[in-house]
Amino acid sequence: MQVLDRRKAMSITPLFRLAFRPFFLGGCLLALLAIPLWLLALAGDAGWQPAGGWLAWHRHELLFGFALAIIGGFLLTAVQTWTGRPGISGTPLAMLAGVWLAARLAWLFNLPWPLLAVLELTFPLAVAGLMGWTLWKVRQQRNYPIVLVLLLLTLADGLSLYGLLRGDEGWQRQAVLTGLWLVAAMMGLIGGRVIPFFTQRGLGRTEAVKPWPWLDYLLLGGSAAVALLYASGLALTASLWVGLLFGLLGLGHLLRLVRWHDRGLWRVPLLWSLHLAYAWLAVACLGMALWHFGVALNPSLAVHALTVGAMGGLILAMIARVSLGHTGRPLAPPKGMTLAFILLNLACLSRVMLVLIWPYAALWLAGLCWTLGLGVYLWRYAPMLWRARVDGHPG
Repeated sequence: MQVLDRRKAMSITPLFRLAFRPFFLGGCLLALLAIPLWLLALAGDAGWQPAGGWLAWHRHELLFGFALAIIGGFLLTAVQTWTGRPGISGTPLAMLAGVWLAARLAWLFNLPWPLLAVLELTFPLAVAGLMGWTLWKVRQQRNYPIVLVLLLLTLADGLSLYGLLRGDEGWQRQAVLTGLWLVAAMMGLIGGRVIPFFTQRGLGRTEAVKPWPWLDYLLLGGSAAVALLYASGLALTASLWVGLLFGLLGLGHLLRLVRWHDRGLWRVPLLWSLHLAYAWLAVACLGMALWHFGVALNPSLAVHALTVGAMGGLILAMIARVSLGHTGRPLAPPKGMTLAFILLNLACLSRVMLVLIWPYAALWLAGLCWTLGLGVYLWRYAPMLWRARVDGHPG
């Protein structure tokens, strides 16, 4: 039986053997193209209008297109390891990837709203359903919160579609902010597990830093609460209490970083890239706290610390490692990836800090660094994603 299963797995086109392959590839291609398109639109040279306009498209696609694709690819691959049950592959995976791609094209070319809505919501619902079913089969309750966050992300995406139908830019913005802090909750949940573990393994330490459950619950619950405050509209205006919540989250993330720190990690690009990305999450929380406390700070700066530095940086660091391990390669990034990690952090520095000094030039510099950083990943990793594992194993 195992021989037959292995033969069946090996007969599948490599790109569709595990979910990380098509979604890491597709998500990064989208992110690579999205920023140049957005900058061209700002310059008035894009030539057409996507659904909701270029600003709405920019907000929506980097969250619900790029980030959700990477999250889906990671989770639908990881759940196989977590549960010991086979992950989605072959024709079902190709169909799921096709739905994701069709939704991206529907947004970009402004297809009729009913078709766009069906395509857009099918993907996150399918990922949540597959995750929930696989976890329920083995009663793995520890990971049920991940399914809940995925369902809440689907609701946030639905709120964005509602704003699109009404032609209400405010609803669309509110939906994206809700979704971003749900992703922040996911980053805190997954990052809290894998960053100390990867640090321990990468440095050959005997033990990983033991988690503090109270801190884990605070960060997960606090990020989810922020998302709900955005969904209700309460976080859209400055509030002392919301600022206190953001401040607690920022300090909690910083406390984690201090506990995880090991001087040796700065010699290992696959580790310092993770820690720097997580640091941007703390910066985003503290920046939002300052704005809620009345400091004259554009909240967009904190949002971009979250999206470019934390989300983009953590995605690049994670997929650089996961892609190696799941294609049977040693955990040593190919030539150029250290530069890619540096470029992502420069993109965030430009978009969050340099933009205060040279607004136009810093915006284009941030876009250039982002595009080059993801371009290096695709140059080095795309062949790994569409080819079979080097060790001959399925997957």
